Amino acid sequence: MTRPVKLKTRPQLALESYLDALLQDATAQELPEPVLELEPVIAVDSALDEFQLAVLEEQARDAHVVVAPVAVPIVAPVALAVVEPVVVEPIADVHLPPSITPPPETGDGRPSWAAEPFECLLFDVAGLTLAVPLVCLGSIYSLEGQELTPLFGQPEWFLGILPSQAGNLKVLDTARWVMPDRYRDDFRQGLQYVISVQGYEWGLAVHQVSRSLRLDPNEIKWRSHRGQRPWLAGTVIEHMCALLDVAELAELIASGAVKLMAQNQRS
Repeated sequence: MTRPVKLKTRPQLALESYLDALLQDATAQELPEPVLELEPVIAVDSALDEFQLAVLEEQARDAHVVVAPVAVPIVAPVALAVVEPVVVEPIADVHLPPSITPPPETGDGRPSWAAEPFECLLFDVAGLTLAVPLVCLGSIYSLEGQELTPLFGQPEWFLGILPSQAGNLKVLDTARWVMPDRYRDDFRQGLQYVISVQGYEWGLAVHQVSRSLRLDPNEIKWRSHRGQRPWLAGTVIEHMCALLDVAELAELIASGAVKLMAQNQRS
């Protein structure tokens, strides 16, 4: 015997239609708006038909449903540490361009910049006072609070890189060049300044910067033969200091002749 099929009443059909409408609305929205948990007040009127009564009952049940908030993970931005080298500013610019176009070197050992009286800077390297013409120098940088960046595979006289406004200066251990026969490792201690050389990407590390003075070429005992110390242009008799020929020193650095100079220099 076949069972009779139970027909849905009008309130049930109305309720299903209402639930379908709720499902479509929830699908169309990305985030459901929060529903306040309020006690519904249902006024039942005898005039309401079964359809309205079913809708009101479903709204009453829906009002008691509390939607739990969805926890959205907050990802903190990753801070990338960018290490930039500190650029050292010069404490003084000492470069002085020549007032006239100097003639070529003469046979008495005088450089071209010594054709007339010239300005020099005096500085000390391990107790030795050196005089360098200002036309050959650039700027003076302080090493206080600075650390030179070493480079792998460099010779012993290379102290490291000093970032400056003019670029990366290759700092030289000046004492190794001017006194290789008397050099000691403790000469690296107490270096306070780096003096850049005009036209080159390197600077001289020195212990003290003294003062500048004007020299007359006739006050200098010039060296006509520089076989053993090519960087030594002469001696300033009055001040008892050595006059440095930067061009000759640059040639030694470029040719890498420091070992040969250390072997031949004994005086």
